[in-house]
This record gives sequence, structure tokens and C-alpha cells, in this order.
Amino acid sequence: MPARGGTLGAPVNHRGPRPPSPLQEHTLSFIIGYDPITLREKVDLLAAGERLEELGNLRSLAALNEKVALLRLVGRLDEAWEIANEALRQSRFTGNREQAVASRIRRAQVLQFQGKLDEAASELTHCILDSEVHEWTRLAAYARQHRGKVYFDQGNLDGALADFTAAVFLREKDGADADELDSSLLAVAVVESHIAARG
Repeated sequence: MPARGGTLGAPVNHRGPRPPSPLQEHTLSFIIGYDPITLREKVDLLAAGERLEELGNLRSLAALNEKVALLRLVGRLDEAWEIANEALRQSRFTGNREQAVASRIRRAQVLQFQGKLDEAASELTHCILDSEVHEWTRLAAYARQHRGKVYFDQGNLDGALADFTAAVFLREKDGADADELDSSLLAVAVVESHIAARG
């Protein structure tokens, strides 16, 4: 079977289905595309709002994490920040370091959307280091992808390109699905076009 995105020379994981992830990104179904100018998610706002109503007052870690992502995507950033901190406290209480890193990544995404780019980049850098030390490939890819978006917002195109390229490599290595991989490939293409225009 040919490797996807083989132009980057990334190995593909042939070990079968990926194990469950602490990310559990149920919100992917509410993302209907990516803005080629800002790289922000395009969201089905009606469906996302309905899902938030379904989640209601649920306080499991999975529910909190899903709420953080949905609230961020629909622009309810103060609520997203509050629940992101609650999710992080709960994940630390369980003692699961991988879950805690996933919660920190989500919280950093909220910081980015709040315009706190330096704080978001710093938090994501810590998450990348933790993930790479422990070889949590999927988390490392996710953190790289989102630090790349922060760098892009800051105008640091070279840093963004390095992170997006690393995310592609890591996602191919991890056997990511097409949607995840395509979001990283799109980001690479957008940043490369900006760099070429800057040229």
C-alpha cells in the first residue's frame, strides 16, 4: 500500500488500528473545513451548539474536554477557559500524565483564540517536550500543529512551517486518518505560499 504524503518521506505505521487517544477529538465532526487565510476551523455552529446542550452539566473528563473544544470553536472563550482549567485539574488528579498534557494543549488553544499568543506558544512548547520525551506521537503531532498555528498568528512563518511539517511527519508515522493529515498538509501549503510571496 503506498504511503500517503510520501513526498515528505515520512514512514507510515502499518501496525493496525491506532489505540485510543487521550485527545478523543469528537469535535472533528463539527469542523467543516479550514479557512485558507487564517487556518482557523470552519464550524457547523448549529450542530456544535446542539452538542453542547446534550453535554449539559456533565463533568466527566471526556465531557469537559469536549466542552472546551466546542466552546472555543463557537467563540465562548471565557467559558472555554474556565472549563479548560477544570479539565486540567481533573486530569492531574487522576495521575494520568498523558491526559494532563492533552488538557494543557486544549487550554493553550483557548489562549490562542483569546489572543494570548506568547502564553499559548510557551504552553504548547512544554506540551511538545513532554510528548516527545514520552513518545506520545499523536499528542506531539497535535501540539506541533497548534503551536504552528500560534506561530502563524504571530507572523513567524518559518517556525510555523517547521511545526506543520513535523506534524505531517508525526501523523503519518502514527497512521493518522485523512482529515487529520489533510489539515496539516493544508497548513504547510498555506505557509509555503506566504513564504514564497514574502520571497
